[in-house]
Amino acid sequence: MVDKNDVAAVLELIRPSLQADGGDVQLVDVTEDGVVKVELQGACKGCPMSQLTLAHGVERILKERVPGVVSVVPADIEM
Repeated sequence: MVDKNDVAAVLELIRPSLQADGGDVQLVDVTEDGVVKVELQGACKGCPMSQLTLAHGVERILKERVPGVVSVVPADIEM
């Protein structure tokens, strides 16, 4: 099981780079099977590049630093 506190701590490390571009990320939930649900905010919300930000930025870093994370999805996606 993925520790939600560990995910939140890593998101705090990622947050400054998103904020530098006028965006932000908020942790919504972590499922028992390792899916992290986040809400992109600010300039990131609705940005055409947001899926790349999630996949190549947030997800990659979380997978590297938090054991058990399998994917990162927008909170508005039903799993």
